[in-house]
Amino acid sequence: MNNLRRIDLNLLLCLHALLEEKHVSRAASRLHKSQPAMSHALAHLRRIFNDPLLVRRAGKLTLTSTATDLLPLLDQALNQLETLFQAPTFDPTHEARSFRLAMSDYGARIILPALVRSLRQQAPHIELLISQGSREAMLAQVMDAEVDIALGVFPTGVTPALKQQILFEEAFTCVADASTLNGTGTLTLDEWLARPHVSVAMQPHLNNEIDVALQALGAKRHVMVSLPHWGVANTLIAGTDLILTVAKGNLSPEGLIPPLCSFAPPLDIASFNFVQVWHTRRDADPAHHWLRQQIARIAQRQT
Repeated sequence: MNNLRRIDLNLLLCLHALLEEKHVSRAASRLHKSQPAMSHALAHLRRIFNDPLLVRRAGKLTLTSTATDLLPLLDQALNQLETLFQAPTFDPTHEARSFRLAMSDYGARIILPALVRSLRQQAPHIELLISQGSREAMLAQVMDAEVDIALGVFPTGVTPALKQQILFEEAFTCVADASTLNGTGTLTLDEWLARPHVSVAMQPHLNNEIDVALQALGAKRHVMVSLPHWGVANTLIAGTDLILTVAKGNLSPEGLIPPLCSFAPPLDIASFNFVQVWHTRRDADPAHHWLRQQIARIAQRQT
């Protein structure tokens, strides 16, 4: 690396022009330099390489053996430098790579079906590797480059190294067997608290948005079943007195299958932002940016 301090990019360009043109005046014209400036550069390059580089034979300048060996290496080096300073491009039609996404089955219901269809149409060689974990685990995986994008509900301002994009704002609804609502289609807060509940959380004993709202009222619900999967939760309710309070996006777009029905929670539960999170190291990756755009468009259509 110390040898690099003896030369700059302009000298490399001069060397390349001189070796290709084998003529000081033509090399100077090619780089829009004066002939004395190019002659000075040649003299400097001869000292650096301890070789004349160009020697006169039969009235013409020809390459020395050292210069002959240098030219293909110089071509390769300058091409690589040119690539380094060019904006990276991304062609979804031909890009072949894998992306690792972390999300719950709630996020999978919202995002994955449309995302997979979009990739099959626009980027058929891109593979998706899906994992699931707690909020804390998914953020740690993004930090450690084990996951490219995490989708879910995360605290803001965790670390400057992570970036977030809000995909949509989500609210809660309650699900119950319609036969247990006494024809009213809803429950009062006291009736709601008196019923057993299904809770969905990756870690059962951590408070979620529902329990935080209850704590503000000095109340607590009786959780009869706690599980980590949104998808199966709906199927537990039919034929029981259980109540499920769930993000609206968890419900099928076609609606609930009878005898289930949904109703507004009898208490104020703060809505939440569903976001995608990635590391700042991925910002300049055009394929990563393209995938984030696809996810954002799908989220907006689905909500």
